[in-house]
Amino acid sequence: MIVGLSNPKKEYHSTRHNVGSWYLYSLAESYLRNFKNEKKFFGFTTSLNIESNYIRLLIPNIFMNINGQSVFKMASFYNINLSEILIVHDDLELQPGISKLKYSYGHNGHNGLRDIVNTFNKNINFYRFRIGIGRPINRDQIASFVLSNPTEKEKILIQKSILHAIEKNVLSNILKF
Repeated sequence: MIVGLSNPKKEYHSTRHNVGSWYLYSLAESYLRNFKNEKKFFGFTTSLNIESNYIRLLIPNIFMNINGQSVFKMASFYNINLSEILIVHDDLELQPGISKLKYSYGHNGHNGLRDIVNTFNKNINFYRFRIGIGRPINRDQIASFVLSNPTEKEKILIQKSILHAIEKNVLSNILKF
């Protein structure tokens, strides 16, 4: 299962905090798949077949700090363990244009990840694909920064990193395990 963390699509789709959903929309598009609204999972879903692996995609359509509810609902319904889920999210520690794959259990202060860890009630390792959005100069501006749209230059860099990850098939590294 792959989850692109997000806030509700209508209001927040273009914000830095929703770059996880940008990745999933681009990934689905590259496989000619469309998302459908699944109210029972509080989000949008589709599925792909990648290297003979059936993979479910989820973009929560609820607020970031409760994304864990959406992830847990779908994972429980399909009997998917947290260790079998790739969480795609924005990362303040990486500059726009940089993305990295990580396998760990921490949330590093990210509210969406924090809620997932708390909802699953487990500190176990899971895959994270971190997409850089940069960091505001003042720490007290983080909330407004992540909930605002990136500059045009940042948006281009973020989209390039997403397309590069899809073209390089970053997912194949995970599927080998």
